[in-house]
Amino acid sequence: MTLRDKPPFRADHVGSLLRPPRLLKAREQRALGEISADELRAVEDDAIREVVRMQRDVGLRSATDGEFRRTSWHMDFIYRLGGIRPTDEKIQVHFRNENGELDFESAALAVDGPIGLRETIFGTDFEYLAGLVGDGVTAKLTIPSPSMVHYRGGRAAIDPAVYPEEERFWADLSAAYAEQVRRVAALGCRYLQLDDTSLAYLNDPAQRRLLTDRGDDAEHQHLRYIRQINAAIAGRPDGLNVTTHMCRGNFRSSWAAEGGYDFVAEALFSELAVDGFFLEYDDNRSGGFAPLRFVPPGKTVVLGLVTTKRGTLESKDDLKRRIDEAARYVPLEQLCLSPQCGFSSTVEGNVLTYDEQVAKLSLIAETAAEVWG
Repeated sequence: MTLRDKPPFRADHVGSLLRPPRLLKAREQRALGEISADELRAVEDDAIREVVRMQRDVGLRSATDGEFRRTSWHMDFIYRLGGIRPTDEKIQVHFRNENGELDFESAALAVDGPIGLRETIFGTDFEYLAGLVGDGVTAKLTIPSPSMVHYRGGRAAIDPAVYPEEERFWADLSAAYAEQVRRVAALGCRYLQLDDTSLAYLNDPAQRRLLTDRGDDAEHQHLRYIRQINAAIAGRPDGLNVTTHMCRGNFRSSWAAEGGYDFVAEALFSELAVDGFFLEYDDNRSGGFAPLRFVPPGKTVVLGLVTTKRGTLESKDDLKRRIDEAARYVPLEQLCLSPQCGFSSTVEGNVLTYDEQVAKLSLIAETAAEVWG
């Protein structure tokens, strides 16, 4: 069995990486008005150049910019869509970790105008990344899925004067995404990932209760989200590989939801028209591998067996054993290996060091080479 010649790769990673201290300092200086936007971008450029080199050095065949220009994995994108703005209202997301609990607070969003694409979001950022990767490495762009525009606020975030009927909202949102997909492909993007926590959150009965309480159809929400993602990528050009990544929250080594993929699995794996699924599988919160029995031929599953939530390095033998377990439900040639999530979904990052991050990426590359050749 050989390494794959297209994304997702046997050894891969989700996207975000720990921000170096000098970049965090520069962001603080920019917020205080002590440096210009151009000066901050120069620091970002240098940091991205170094982190791309690191990804190549550990043996990865894809590289991201670590999401170094973002504050969060999703809102930096969503707020740049036409018709969407942050509000003064705050959203509280309750997270848990091995040591206790903490809350994440972010600005809510409001859909107060027709949704459209005003610019190629992250287009310039992708072009810079693509110019760095070199031969044999594929530049990967990560963006939040369309579902994330809806999941945070639901119908209440949509101005009824703009969208009296929700169907028009969904049509405009998917059209904006479809145009974004077309534009990044025109820039040379061959690896696009749609990050989506909602499809994993919906496996958690507590999360479904929250949606029901705000008036959503929680039992069928995942079917709507799958349809809209499919509409967004239906016109993608040949040669553009699209994956999705699902997790149950990732903020400073904490999570927001739990539960196996059973609730969404049949529809998700059989109907979502992506090329590959990055799935969180680093501990018992994600359940077992049995839902993978619904994965059809031709689809790839990237097993997120290596945790980004702590620095302790996994055993290579344990990783191989778990890959074997997953292969009982989906053929080994359809499997790949990655971390369970990003290392820094928000600018704060998870609780581990740069060296521990590098060790985990190296472990993934080494293990994949031994398993798949």
